Amino acid sequence: MSSKRLTGLHPSTIAAQAAGQTDDSSGGVVPPIHPATTFARGEDYVPLVDGNVYSRSHSPNGRMVEAVLAELEGAADAMVFPSGMAAVAAVFRTLRASDTVLVQSQIYWGTTAWIRDFCTRRGITLIEVEASDTSAFTTACETLKPALAWIETPSNPWLRVIDISACAQAVHASGGLLVADMTTSTPVLTRAISFGADIVMHSATKALNGHSDVLAGALACRDADAPIWRAIRADRDMAGAVLGPFEAWLLLRGMRTVSLRVERMSQNAQTLATYLKDHPRVEAVLYPGLSDHPGHALAMRQMQGGFGPLLSFIVKDGAPAALNAAGRLQLVHRATSLGGVESLVEHRHSIEPHTGIPEGLLRLSVGIEDPGDLIEDLGQALGQ
Repeated sequence: MSSKRLTGLHPSTIAAQAAGQTDDSSGGVVPPIHPATTFARGEDYVPLVDGNVYSRSHSPNGRMVEAVLAELEGAADAMVFPSGMAAVAAVFRTLRASDTVLVQSQIYWGTTAWIRDFCTRRGITLIEVEASDTSAFTTACETLKPALAWIETPSNPWLRVIDISACAQAVHASGGLLVADMTTSTPVLTRAISFGADIVMHSATKALNGHSDVLAGALACRDADAPIWRAIRADRDMAGAVLGPFEAWLLLRGMRTVSLRVERMSQNAQTLATYLKDHPRVEAVLYPGLSDHPGHALAMRQMQGGFGPLLSFIVKDGAPAALNAAGRLQLVHRATSLGGVESLVEHRHSIEPHTGIPEGLLRLSVGIEDPGDLIEDLGQALGQ
């Protein structure tokens, strides 16, 4: 008598079990790497393994990652890409020159810069709006009728929290689709599809992988038969923006601990945000886990189990003081990116000087280190 398949599993179980992926040929509990670029056919010219023809469209390791991500997101389907920006590009390449897109203002600068350039080259009308202002976002949807709206929550580096359900309702009422960049949150904390998003995007380089050793991106969708999803899949398979087998294997390996890591990073970030809030050298702390954050109540409804690893704080006396503090840090690495097991700091104004970032703002990606050690490092760097 066969066992009944368990359903309704929690994210930590889905990830740790890699959605049941094992190696049938050996019985190994860890799936192997499949580096083959092409797959054999039988004498009848039927593929020996259904669905395996050529690795640009049929990558076993890529499919393993996609199965886990789809289950984590509660999605109908998922696709992986060689970078987060490749995933962004895959969505926008489905647009026509006559389309209008609505994009949240002051999100990750790399996304904004690429979208601006792409829309200019393609003749697509781009409107940027402060999506944390639900009224402004709704009005923009009603007026502009965008084919696509793009949000990011919590946003990087401002940590603004966006009402996914309200945005989804607004853009759907105008005949468009909602795409949500959930890199900072991950499906461990927020399943954006359950709040109405049509497509979820991740820079899988960040917390999904979590070890700063894989460049990858991912999309997950509500409807696998939607024209936009079919167009994205066709473009990826034909144009070749695919994730290599070794990178996919590493990503799957990292994802098996995503729940533990995100939980610990969120706890550490909450502890550091509370500490920094009362520090005499700190002007402001931007973190949705703080009760005085403008998006705290909304974050409580949308984020389960924590508020993520990313926080920003503004050091008093501007850039010189912020750079001095960053330079004095001993445990926190001065490096770009976020979501890894090691804590990182960035002086965002040095990277994007013309985007309105306060000169004293430091962005922390909080890792899994002991929080007391991180507090000690921040304290000596700021000057207690």
